[in-house]
Amino acid sequence: MGMMGKLKEAQQEAEEVKKRMDSVYVTGESTDGHVKVVISANKQVKDVSIAEHLLADKEELTDLLVVALNHGLEKAGTFAERETKAAMKDMLPPGLDGFMK
Repeated sequence: MGMMGKLKEAQQEAEEVKKRMDSVYVTGESTDGHVKVVISANKQVKDVSIAEHLLADKEELTDLLVVALNHGLEKAGTFAERETKAAMKDMLPPGLDGFMK
């Protein structure tokens, strides 16, 4: 396969990985579980759940949202990195897959 064919194949694989990551969701939550966020592997926030009692305490709510969002984004990033490496590994010529570790 020529270079253009390989490039087109790589582009198609990247699109498939992106579609797959759009359908994978991770949940991030505060340490006490009172705030939860659902984030796609493409790092799009899809849902936020907040315990009722936190609505009266803006400062605590803000702190817990930051923790939950960072937790979810970290999980989404880890998943996306793993999927991207797996997809790229299959496309590299033999012997070059060590560059993706």
